[in-house]
Amino acid sequence: MKLWNTGAYLENGKLVESSNISEAEARKNTMAWNIMHSHNTSGDEKALKIKFDKITSHDITYVGIIQTARASGLEKFPIPYALTNCHNSLCAVGGTINDDDHMFGLTCAQKYGGIYVPPHQAVIHQFAREMLAECGKMILGSDSHTRYGALGTMAIGEGGGELAKQLLGKTYDVNMPGVVAVYMTGAPVFGVGPQDVALAIIKAVFDNGYVKNKVMEFVGPGISNLSADFRIGVDVMTTETTCLSSIWTTDSKIEEFYALHGRAGSYKEIKPAGTAYYDGVIEIDLSEIRPMIALPFHPSCAYTIDEVNGNLMDLLDETEKRAKVSFGDKVNFTLKNKVIDGKLYCDQGIIAGCAGGSYENICAAADILKNANTGNDKFTLSVYPASTPIYMEIMKNGAAVELIKAGAIVKTAFCGPCFGAGDTPANGAFSIRHSTRNFPNREGSKIQNGQLSSVALMDARSIAATAANKGFLTAATKYDEDYSKKPYVFDKSIYENRVYDSKGVAKPEVEIQFGPNIKDWPSMSELKDDLLVKVVSEIHDPVTTTDELIPSGETSSFRSNPLGLAEFTLSRKDPAYVGRAKAVRDVSDEVKSEIESVVLTLETKYPDFKGRVSAAELGSTIYAVKPGDGSAREQAASCQRVLGACANIASEYATKRYRSNLMNWGMLPFLYKTGDKEATNNLPFGNGDYVFIPNVRKLLNEKADNYKAYAVKIDGSISEFELTTGDMTDDERKIISAGCLINFYRG
Repeated sequence: MKLWNTGAYLENGKLVESSNISEAEARKNTMAWNIMHSHNTSGDEKALKIKFDKITSHDITYVGIIQTARASGLEKFPIPYALTNCHNSLCAVGGTINDDDHMFGLTCAQKYGGIYVPPHQAVIHQFAREMLAECGKMILGSDSHTRYGALGTMAIGEGGGELAKQLLGKTYDVNMPGVVAVYMTGAPVFGVGPQDVALAIIKAVFDNGYVKNKVMEFVGPGISNLSADFRIGVDVMTTETTCLSSIWTTDSKIEEFYALHGRAGSYKEIKPAGTAYYDGVIEIDLSEIRPMIALPFHPSCAYTIDEVNGNLMDLLDETEKRAKVSFGDKVNFTLKNKVIDGKLYCDQGIIAGCAGGSYENICAAADILKNANTGNDKFTLSVYPASTPIYMEIMKNGAAVELIKAGAIVKTAFCGPCFGAGDTPANGAFSIRHSTRNFPNREGSKIQNGQLSSVALMDARSIAATAANKGFLTAATKYDEDYSKKPYVFDKSIYENRVYDSKGVAKPEVEIQFGPNIKDWPSMSELKDDLLVKVVSEIHDPVTTTDELIPSGETSSFRSNPLGLAEFTLSRKDPAYVGRAKAVRDVSDEVKSEIESVVLTLETKYPDFKGRVSAAELGSTIYAVKPGDGSAREQAASCQRVLGACANIASEYATKRYRSNLMNWGMLPFLYKTGDKEATNNLPFGNGDYVFIPNVRKLLNEKADNYKAYAVKIDGSISEFELTTGDMTDDERKIISAGCLINFYRG
């Protein structure tokens, strides 16, 4: 794999460094440029205001989105909106509250004119692939893995606030992103699957930010050697590179996919419109990719399985060092106790969700396990087809039979294993998964309760090979039997019989069904002239994931209850955060005393501040080096806001999604320019200190580049420093001034 350190042109199907066509004109020939500009309403080629064709959410996010839109004046869904139920599907968790959310979703689909997909029918992204994607169209989803580029659909995963805007007829505002070509040649060798290709890409581009907030555009002759399912499996994992979106050239295989699903009219050829210019290039010879494994605790911690087996103890040392970064001295994490006779033993295998549960992945796993078995020791294997149509077909063609005979458990469409709400391993266990992420605690363990297991990411084929080897890590290239390549038959009657599709017809007379856990958003005040915030958490990890900001798993049952969910904020990273934040929000006696001291200190040194510090808006803030990697979940921001946060301070934000979520919930996304690595550990403020930012509202509205800030430390000393916010749209500034998106639209 090769990353270009310059831009490049794609001319007549080949990459060149220069062209007779200007860079500015050639940029307009990318697939990304043409699709995004066909949806742009601003009239500005750089500052886009996009209206999407369709939107989609699952049962962790749609309640909050619809509640936000209802509070802002929602009367009808203006575009097709699919509400799937694939996350909070285990309705025994938390009493009635999960199914209460489902009934809320069904009645809202009826009242406002949407699509409702009942639990266990399909995971969100598989339903979108089968029933929503269209070549040249755009879909916005409230899940970070909203990626349908392999089907010629540009899709973006964002926080719920951005979907609420679409429901209210507003736009998705973004500067035209850079576009990076992913140029594919060759064909995968036997035993290599889509997850292997995806992990190789993530390893190459994550740490250096090569595609951060850009569009990955897949081109090149190698694409024709990949099936639709294979392309989809690579595409969904592009989220883990931190890119904004993705798009692929389409061909007869994608045309066949649409025809197979009864939607032949949704296909058209998508390709660059001539000589196209790219801001960078990732060159991939597919024949060179080998089975991969991403060791804990990030998809970018990827190696070939042969590398791991050949350098086992050294690489497990590296994993232990990463654990120290995530957990500090709270736990003594090791995988060395999984080494038996020089081989790495895995306790559990999972093939699931939008990445792993495809038809081809499951059939390949069944072929590898034919005439083999998982054994009767610790190792277990669970397989979750991504949709009921896939499930029915593997029952008909015998793949499910082969899996069950081998010892696997075949379950229904459910995203739980991907975020810690299903198949949580035993304490100390090691799970290999064809799913999307392996962040700390992502598998469902709770370090605060002394529980810790871990996940590695692998392709379904190598998971099956490992299962056939009774749990010892094995690459699928060790098996040389041909795959049966059973043809797929899609039966749409399953959806016709169970999915509620309003066809866009709203029924205003329908009463929304609420449950006792579904709560309205608490009121949030508009931004005052001056701002005083207390730093209530300080995180120096290189990257802080949204799973660490607000944990997934069993907390998902509280996503419809803003105050209830907020109690879990940073619980796995900084358990004292909630108490500190609430003390500021509620102005405890201790905080009152601290503020009196801060006021006296500032007004004594700066007489111009007299009367202003005590009248400033009071809130809390956190500092993190690079927060927001991973999920689109807006609750990573909204929970902070519910607890009284007014701002975040960071060296940089890991994704556009998280930064957008902060602004939609009325928080300033401050940046502290470190300049060097050491500065992240030598801040002008620390946990427990107060920061005063005078004239914050005026500076925000005047689009100021810099904000003068004053940190009053615990010892009474004062540090002066500057903060910035980075680029913002006019609406984002107004939303922050109003206090949150709801206030902004309600006027």
